Amino acid sequence: MVGEVGPNLERRKAIIRALHREEEEPCIIMGILNTTPDSFHSESRQQSVEEAIENGLKMIEQGATWLDIGGESTRPGADFVDVEEELARVIPVIEGLRQRSECLISIDTRRWQVAKSALEAGADLVNDVSGLRDPAMVDVVLKAGCAVCIMHMQGEPGNMQSNPIYDNCALEISENLLQTARGLIALGHDKDLICLDPGIGFGKTLEHNIELLQNHDLLRGIEGFSILWGVSRKSMIGQLTGNSQTQDRLSGTLGVAAIGQQEGIDILRVHDVKEHHDLLTVMNALD
Repeated sequence: MVGEVGPNLERRKAIIRALHREEEEPCIIMGILNTTPDSFHSESRQQSVEEAIENGLKMIEQGATWLDIGGESTRPGADFVDVEEELARVIPVIEGLRQRSECLISIDTRRWQVAKSALEAGADLVNDVSGLRDPAMVDVVLKAGCAVCIMHMQGEPGNMQSNPIYDNCALEISENLLQTARGLIALGHDKDLICLDPGIGFGKTLEHNIELLQNHDLLRGIEGFSILWGVSRKSMIGQLTGNSQTQDRLSGTLGVAAIGQQEGIDILRVHDVKEHHDLLTVMNALD
């Protein structure tokens, strides 16, 4: 477990292994466990704490290495959720999972209060879609010595898709993320506990998203940072396939996963764990 002095040595080693894909292994799977009533993919919504815990344990059985638990929808135009409500949604799920499993848990939040409470409840990684903009979140990560995923988002969820503009999307975003990661390292954080996410769909057009996926190596830096892709059932898949409903975007999502497997991406954050596990297992066996 993570605390003020960080995880014990064996737990720390396990977390680092779970962030960095070995060359001969398939991509690491992070299962999405939403505790929100308005997540963009309706089938991923959990109706109760008990259901969330059971579905999380099922994802682990199906092949997930990580469970990413979120209590605030960050889809474009999502409703505001206050800190107390977000805490009420995620902490009981983390506590319940930790009582029944030693699985690796990620807390998907922009708020330092939620991250701190989640780490105290047993989470191992902070997945911050706002890219550590809040200095208080940086303090939480440093004091906990926990793993962190730094994601890029232009603007805020309410306005990020209004008119996203970049001069050189892949270069600007990679430089932004690398600068943040290196700043964290300069403050004493272990580079092996840092994962970078280009933030597909978070303040990007379809063309931006494609450019980011095609130029993923820019995120490695000289440090060799871990890379996470979160593309599961997103609007990008709908735009490419013509499938407007998230329920119809699994096959397109698996196409991205196949590319990720071939390109050496470390972690895939997905709704459909079993399908991704099967795909990656077969691809890895035939490689």
